[in-house]
Amino acid sequence: MLTDEERAKKEEEVKPYMTRTVKDFNWFRRGFQYLVTKIIYGFSYKIIYRLEVHGRENIPKTNDFIVAANHLSTIDPPLVCNVMPRPVAYMAKKELYYHPALKVMLDWLGTFAVNRESVSLSTIKSAKSVRDTKRWVLGIFPQGTREKSGEINNVTRGFVKLAKTTKCDILPIGIIGTDKPKKIPFTGKIVVRIGKVIKLSDNQDEMVEQWIKSVEELTGFKYVPDSKEE
Repeated sequence: MLTDEERAKKEEEVKPYMTRTVKDFNWFRRGFQYLVTKIIYGFSYKIIYRLEVHGRENIPKTNDFIVAANHLSTIDPPLVCNVMPRPVAYMAKKELYYHPALKVMLDWLGTFAVNRESVSLSTIKSAKSVRDTKRWVLGIFPQGTREKSGEINNVTRGFVKLAKTTKCDILPIGIIGTDKPKKIPFTGKIVVRIGKVIKLSDNQDEMVEQWIKSVEELTGFKYVPDSKEE
């Protein structure tokens, strides 16, 4: 547990990682993400987990969309990066940047730090920078944190607010099987299903409902609203 003084120091150290410009999404980060997610992780996905991907035809040709997947495991972010034809800039909770080694890895992968409690100005600027690259797409887990398989819950509204701010559509992705870690070849099974794009709308609640319904259909999981949503 960090003391108030230690936490304040960490907060200051994280600030440079909370705002990204177009220049930050450079060739080095594209190359590093490709190496880690498509080659290193890619071997594991194919050999150990027998990865299946359905719906690639639903991926837009441009980058004016946000990738929004359900979240089961720590391997979900590199999995989505592996599946997508473009590099994905993920928002990562700022607490992850408190760890020196992990901070460097996340930085090189093209992520940026966010405060999960609110959508800050730095988050909005960074999200806009991702779209302005014309190469990268923004990646978000609307559930905010990992959830157990079979359920969709704790869905936050921040991803549709960012969609409206950045003028982006939403690409729903359903992930099945990453919650069951395996080490022996061909013993695991991961299925990724990519849904049809959810068009940007002024009705943000409707967009959230469309995402939930889409992920229910893609995964077979059931939506379970928490007490705050009821």
